[in-house]
Amino acid sequence: MTWFRCAETRPWASTRLFCLPHAGGSAVSYRSWTKEADPSVEVRAVQYPGRADRLADPLVGDAHELARLVAGAMAPLLDRPAALFGHSMGAVVAYEVARLLQERGSAPVHLFASGARPPHDRGDDRVSDRDDEGVLAEMTRLGGTDAEILADPELRELVLPYVRNDFALVENYAHLPGTRLEVPVTVIVGDDDPHVTPAQARRWAELTDGPFAMTVMEGGHFYLTPHQSAVIAEIHRALGVAG
Repeated sequence: MTWFRCAETRPWASTRLFCLPHAGGSAVSYRSWTKEADPSVEVRAVQYPGRADRLADPLVGDAHELARLVAGAMAPLLDRPAALFGHSMGAVVAYEVARLLQERGSAPVHLFASGARPPHDRGDDRVSDRDDEGVLAEMTRLGGTDAEILADPELRELVLPYVRNDFALVENYAHLPGTRLEVPVTVIVGDDDPHVTPAQARRWAELTDGPFAMTVMEGGHFYLTPHQSAVIAEIHRALGVAG
């Protein structure tokens, strides 16, 4: 099963934008982005194993291993410049993918980190150790459509294992010494996100020698849902495309 979902292949696009979902998320989170993305940008969303159309595939419980798998799957698609966008857990995995690609001589042209504390300042929350109701409560606190899905008992039985896996993945993640990014990094956060404050998000600047920018938008952890157009406009600006 392939790792990426692409709503519209764009053979003449000058840049590929690889989007990594949040904990418990899937590639469908980015399906609507293609319609708003400039024709010069091809959007490819990562489909993590163990969910949606990859439900039968084994879950990956280690962020470094997941990054290695994603980076490996990207290799045939690096015939043109690539940018990475990750939200929440996806931002941490995208950061590790960026490090790997840079090590291999195929550094991304930009890393967009959304709604996430920086990899070297993760905090000590342990949602994955809670019972089912505790995990559901955290999903509700953060917002987004996932909480609605988990409220259905039949869907919960399918979804909860990979939601818990993803929380454990990011909670067990440790930032290891190694490659320091040289690529531009743009951080976007909501001003009312219970997971990350703008001050915490600004520490992403410590992880790159490239240019750094930060945008704060109105909203909570899933600010990007109502502000999708503004997020894509920010991506266009950073990539230097018309939009």
